[in-house]
Amino acid sequence: MFDQDALMLIEQSVLCWLATVDANGHPNVSPKEAWKYDAASESILVAHIASPQSVKNIGRGQQVCLSFIEVFLQKGLKVKGTAEVLKPDDPDYPCLHDSLVSEIGPDYPIRAVIRIRPERVEPIIAPSYRLFPDIPLRERISAVMKTYRVRDYLENQAE
Repeated sequence: MFDQDALMLIEQSVLCWLATVDANGHPNVSPKEAWKYDAASESILVAHIASPQSVKNIGRGQQVCLSFIEVFLQKGLKVKGTAEVLKPDDPDYPCLHDSLVSEIGPDYPIRAVIRIRPERVEPIIAPSYRLFPDIPLRERISAVMKTYRVRDYLENQAE
């Protein structure tokens, strides 16, 4: 389901966002900072660290969307699929938990593992790619860094 570019983007992303739906049919988007692609199950494992609403929503409806964005390229992936929450008493939990811990380290309290089985993968591309297709990548990245005030941020951190 994932080609090498998609797997690299998943691996290199700093945050991803998990979209679920609550009991009233309202969307809920929650940032996640601990995940990995599990080749054995062809799924994405997300650590439930502080995600009680996401876990509750998945208990009601398993359809989710997980988005990864490379902010400086302004490109990413939207992964739509079915999620399940695996808790410590689940037979698969120890192996999946250990797999996440080996990726993110032991400091995060993993309460459960959210396993997302992808059904559809779609690209996310900023509108500027369609509006201005001839802009070189280097210029795009420079413009994004200026918009996000990266230089100001770095200079303020040095103080």
